[in-house]
Amino acid sequence: MERCEDLATALNAICPYYTMFPIEFPLRVLAGRAKRGHWVADPFCGRGTTNFAARLLGLPSIGVDSSPVAVALTRAKMGRARVGDVMRVAKAILDETPNGLSIPEGHFWELAYDRAVLRKLCWLRRELMRDCASDARNILRAILLGALHGPRTKTVPSHLSNQCPRTYAPKPDYAVKYWRRHRMTPPAVDILELIRVRARRYLGNQPDRIASQVELGDSRSTGAWDGKAIRWIITSPPYYGMRTYIADQWLRSWFMGGPSDVEYAQPVDELSHESSEKFAGELRKVWRGLVPHCHDSARLVIRFGGIRDRDVDTVELLKSSIRDSGWRLTTVISAGSSDLGKRQSKQFLKEDTKPKAEHDYYAVLA
Repeated sequence: MERCEDLATALNAICPYYTMFPIEFPLRVLAGRAKRGHWVADPFCGRGTTNFAARLLGLPSIGVDSSPVAVALTRAKMGRARVGDVMRVAKAILDETPNGLSIPEGHFWELAYDRAVLRKLCWLRRELMRDCASDARNILRAILLGALHGPRTKTVPSHLSNQCPRTYAPKPDYAVKYWRRHRMTPPAVDILELIRVRARRYLGNQPDRIASQVELGDSRSTGAWDGKAIRWIITSPPYYGMRTYIADQWLRSWFMGGPSDVEYAQPVDELSHESSEKFAGELRKVWRGLVPHCHDSARLVIRFGGIRDRDVDTVELLKSSIRDSGWRLTTVISAGSSDLGKRQSKQFLKEDTKPKAEHDYYAVLA
């Protein structure tokens, strides 16, 4: 199997996603152990880091996530397109931008985006919602999701928005107050040129295409695993008490077809955070549901940590989720602290919070 460091990894950075683990983690687990043809699965695929690591190593993979944003990013990283392909699609869409297009209204939208930029962005959104079947369109959508919000620069704009965090979307009221206090106005961005710069950055040297499947769904009840003899499951489920995934990604969710304001209600297909016992039980359903679709030699590898405002023993919680699940825990290793508390927050003058330590859990079929 080709050494992973000899392969391109730029596409993995196409869009930040603040709960991601580093690609070195799944690469370290798979390299030298997984054999060509081994299926790799991630029931909480997020931005597709496990799936992309599998692609780098020539391994087929399957990912499931309940977030349309996560699924869009993972699908883009499983695709392959030339810079010219993406640019032709982008130009063809933008050339047809109508004059009478409806755009979101309100103080946030007036200060977040230049009016002309927002109009083109809304048209791109509409057209990519209508048709995103090709690799070029999938990658274009992921490029735009990554450029949708982020910090201002003194030279060429690198994002489409006024000053914002790069990893999560600011809440409208706070953002408006911040922009007004600092007298910040949205930049007039050449969208096509921004797409070109990003496409060249991420598509210059792509890894070979490999069999993959990415599904939007509930990992407790999905049928996505059917027909797979899964050998490796490498995942990082949501941390107990971390219920702001949808709200923190609300602008990207809007671009995927969601509402133009923040939704705080927990979706029905999200894990329950009512209690640590119930949360562990929900995870157990995921681990148990994978068992019938795994090869006898399958390995389950989980990275899990916690957040400071939940007083719970995260190691015991995760161990509890594995009990009576059809898996047997073999090893628990400290993985240090995550980047969960960093989240680009200094750009909006917030203090960083120190995350809890993470651990890696290794299990085999019972």
